[in-house]
Amino acid sequence: MKLRALLFCSLFGLLHTTANAAEATIAVAANFTGPMEKIAPAFEKTLGHKLTIAYGTVGKFYAQIKNGAPFDALVSADDETPMRLEKDELAIPASRFTYAIGKLVLWSAKPGVVDDKGEILKKGTFQHLAIANPKVAVYGAAGVEVMKALGVLPALEPKWVLGENITQAYQFVATGNAELGFVALSQIYKDGKFAEGSYWLVPTNLYPAIRQDAVLLKRGKGNPAAEALLDYLKTDAARQVIKSHGYEL
Repeated sequence: MKLRALLFCSLFGLLHTTANAAEATIAVAANFTGPMEKIAPAFEKTLGHKLTIAYGTVGKFYAQIKNGAPFDALVSADDETPMRLEKDELAIPASRFTYAIGKLVLWSAKPGVVDDKGEILKKGTFQHLAIANPKVAVYGAAGVEVMKALGVLPALEPKWVLGENITQAYQFVATGNAELGFVALSQIYKDGKFAEGSYWLVPTNLYPAIRQDAVLLKRGKGNPAAEALLDYLKTDAARQVIKSHGYEL
């Protein structure tokens, strides 16, 4: 009898979870790909909801959302885009919060190329510098600010290899198509270890703080999956994953 009751309770719980499961489409900044690839499965397993995730640049997401793209929530690479969506009445103001603070890194896949003070940018002893398109990508715009602060922008701009987003900029460096490039720390740092190669962790006083906000979009209001995901990003489980990729909380 006890076994039968236990089986019944387990089956009832499964059916209850399935019955209350919802689906949501989430726009996620490309720099947050690594953490989200861990967070999403854990979220789905824990709460039973289903997520469809699109990764990209916040500039393009903004344009797509303005044009009616079917996203329920935005996990952005900045705080400006969610605020703009609020002003456009396309996001729910009370839902917005900062889930992470990003960091910029100058990285090369080869050891000894990038020094720990970023002097290579002033020397210019390289042919290609990968950077995400600063017009649509937050980390690309941050890289431009660093070059301006160092007084090397005019000299280095001809050497740019533009990536559509920070993922593509990373790939240019990882494959050797660019000797070095500006990437997100989260792309080369995991569980206390840096990826192979050489890097300069850019001082935060050289670029505006990268406050990354998440916000519920108007389309996602009342969607249990979208609302639950934003709540889940605030949990200890999610924050531990975020921190393990080098973000500040």
